Amino acid sequence: MGKGTTWSSEKSTFTDPMTGASITQWTDYLAHSYHLYFTNDGWYDDGAKLLVCSERGNAVNLYSLDTTSGQLTQLTDLDKKVPKGIQGTYINPQKNEAYFTYGKSIVLIHLETYEETVIYTKPDGYHFSNISCTADGQALCFGLSEDLSQSISTNLSGGYVGFEETEAARPHCQIYLLTLATGEARVIHEEKRWIGHVNASPTQSHIISFCHEGPWEKVDHRIWAMNVETGEVWKIREGEPNQYAGHEYWHADGIHIGYHGFTDSLDRKDGKFLGYAKYDNSTSEEFEFPYQNMHIHSNGATLIVGDGQQASAYHGERYQDCIFLWRKTAFGMEGPRVLCKHRGSFQVQQVHVHPRLTSDGSKVLFTSDRTGYGNVYVVDVPEFESLPKVMDGKLVKD
Repeated sequence: MGKGTTWSSEKSTFTDPMTGASITQWTDYLAHSYHLYFTNDGWYDDGAKLLVCSERGNAVNLYSLDTTSGQLTQLTDLDKKVPKGIQGTYINPQKNEAYFTYGKSIVLIHLETYEETVIYTKPDGYHFSNISCTADGQALCFGLSEDLSQSISTNLSGGYVGFEETEAARPHCQIYLLTLATGEARVIHEEKRWIGHVNASPTQSHIISFCHEGPWEKVDHRIWAMNVETGEVWKIREGEPNQYAGHEYWHADGIHIGYHGFTDSLDRKDGKFLGYAKYDNSTSEEFEFPYQNMHIHSNGATLIVGDGQQASAYHGERYQDCIFLWRKTAFGMEGPRVLCKHRGSFQVQQVHVHPRLTSDGSKVLFTSDRTGYGNVYVVDVPEFESLPKVMDGKLVKD
């Protein structure tokens, strides 16, 4: 065990019994393995490799998965006792390096040599939020949140314990911009609100999004955008008072922000919707849909993937624990169609399904603990019309 250790391929393939979609299981070890958070693109080396996390060896480390050979290479050798943000690792879009939090530090790791360098150390009394890299590859943006552990008992990754209490406490939070060439880190925004999900636009180096974390119906507003050059901050998709949207992510164009949500209004079917808005709010579009999703992702508005809900032995033909697809047409948003069964439990953050479409939309990356341990899967996306839809609690094919 250790940095540079390799494991032979654990790859296997099978066909989803519900839809016939081909699924590749890339990891198979008696410990949780999972892909990066769904807002972070883990593919690199022109798509030949994928960053994944694994707890094999009784320690959480970062691994490189060769998608040709299936071989896994251990990239880090981290102390299991030190808090770390491996699932939030972010790859620089312009350089062959990535960044993660480790204890009090942000660490740069070179993806070829595995060399690690500490590039930032946080002040005492704060927790890291997530890391994101600007589109030009020149800076990191990340959040720091006041440490309230002396007054609030939390386990946010395991059941969101303390989630409501932390939001209500209004912790002091800051957004930093760290210039990689110089190491200069400066606060570009701060407030007495719980800030999370600081995400840089993948094409607009001066624009980031962030959220006011907490129960969506209790925060003042969830989705925000910021111009890091001017300091201007504004709301994305303000909506009506009884409408709540979140789990925001950037489309590949770096111009639009996707999201899903719910409403208390009676004029929306089942009270749920998905949509997207341009970062300046000049355009937006929303669609009703009948199923609850934990997360959605898309490269644009054309094809959207969602992960339904957690697995249960009692779901029967209700089909909540499936990966769904929606397709935009001239007549609206068609779907959902069932891509495959994921059987994920969502028991802890590491095994959330977090589906993410590949850049060409031909596959969906996801995590599932369907076998008892979290593992990394990729499912091929067949022709949309070939996939079944759920009608009256039953699967129906065209």
